[in-house]
Amino acid sequence: MQDARHRTQDERGAMLPEITICVKGGGDIASGVAWRLHHCGFRVLITEIPKPMAVRRKVAFCEAVYDGHTEVEGVEALLITEANDSRQVWDQGKIPLIVDPECETAKMIQPDVIVDAILAKKNIGTEINDAPLVIALGPGFEAGKDAHSVVETNRGHYLGRLLTEGSAEPNTGVPGPVAGISTDRVLRSPGMGIWQSKAEIGDVVRKGGMVGSVDGQPVNALINGVLRGMIRPGIPVKEGLKIGDIDPRGVKEYCYTISEKALAISGGVLEGIMRFVG
Repeated sequence: MQDARHRTQDERGAMLPEITICVKGGGDIASGVAWRLHHCGFRVLITEIPKPMAVRRKVAFCEAVYDGHTEVEGVEALLITEANDSRQVWDQGKIPLIVDPECETAKMIQPDVIVDAILAKKNIGTEINDAPLVIALGPGFEAGKDAHSVVETNRGHYLGRLLTEGSAEPNTGVPGPVAGISTDRVLRSPGMGIWQSKAEIGDVVRKGGMVGSVDGQPVNALINGVLRGMIRPGIPVKEGLKIGDIDPRGVKEYCYTISEKALAISGGVLEGIMRFVG
């Protein structure tokens, strides 16, 4: 038998039933999920809102909403306007993405699995009967009620764990620590207005240095590090909105690769699907 490590993606996909998975959301965590499921041979479709505001834009498939296509670690997503176009994109070995905030597309393609990866910290419209298998990420969902299973998204010992009963840990409102730094690594809007950036993702920034501004109000770095993520310039923001992320580890390559958190969560989703398939 051919070594599994040397099988093509098409050959690996043929080993599994033709399972269609709808991932709601195209931010960095959702993209990590979609990326892993795509590599496992599943047919993945992403739904998004008209103006997504991902911070980690270099690893977020939602950027296809603006550019028509985007690539994350060798996997390309293409923007489509009709659900029926999904098949053609799958045949190209790519991920279709459609602007569909209400996930009406699911009614047309009837996916086997829906993954709510919006990470809104609450349930904004997913129901357990939306698909044969519904998996939700993070707080706001109860396994067995809102979804068949829930994946823990809070950093720590239980990150990525698949829950078949109960709920994920509640939102703390405090960013998880990276290299021991939590709140200070996040850039937030000082007020309401239009965000304009002065730096670029991947730039080295210094504590006190200006990264951008909101209607003339400066946004300064609170720590030294690499600017790992930042929302698109020209977007209206409100006070306190997360607009950027500084990585104190200072490794530029991390800006362009899926995070350990996203990979852990995607592993929990994959486990849930494989239990379903089995």
